[in-house]
Amino acid sequence: MRYFDVGETVVRRDVYRGQAWSEQALRVVADTDMALVTACCPGAEACWRAHYVKAHTESDRAVGTEAFEAMAAGEWELAPGVWQDIQLLLWKPPTAWFSINAFFAPDPGYPHRLRNWYVNFEHLITRTIGGFDTFDRALNLLIEPDLTR
Repeated sequence: MRYFDVGETVVRRDVYRGQAWSEQALRVVADTDMALVTACCPGAEACWRAHYVKAHTESDRAVGTEAFEAMAAGEWELAPGVWQDIQLLLWKPPTAWFSINAFFAPDPGYPHRLRNWYVNFEHLITRTIGGFDTFDRALNLLIEPDLTR
């Protein structure tokens, strides 16, 4: 198994039925037998489902449900996007069906503030030459920064 170098840019792809469902550029923070740790900073390039981009751009969450209909039909298009505002740190153990994510928000007077923890249930990763493939299971846990709820 090839490990990625610290600082290397990799692409996380969510792949469904052999097609990319999303693509996101990440920077490698660490890559060991314990976990692949990556970060995503504002300005990072991405490709998301056109439905998701439209929902985000128009602030219309109802459009997002169309994405699941497209997935069921096996027909969707990707549109370019850019990660904004939040810094994200992703920790993915190699044999886990989840990743643990920390979302950091801008905070006046501080470089970053932990906004929340996020457990994303997803497939095991398959490493590729330029990154890794997985697939988001669309079930998540949102956890307060102090882990109280």
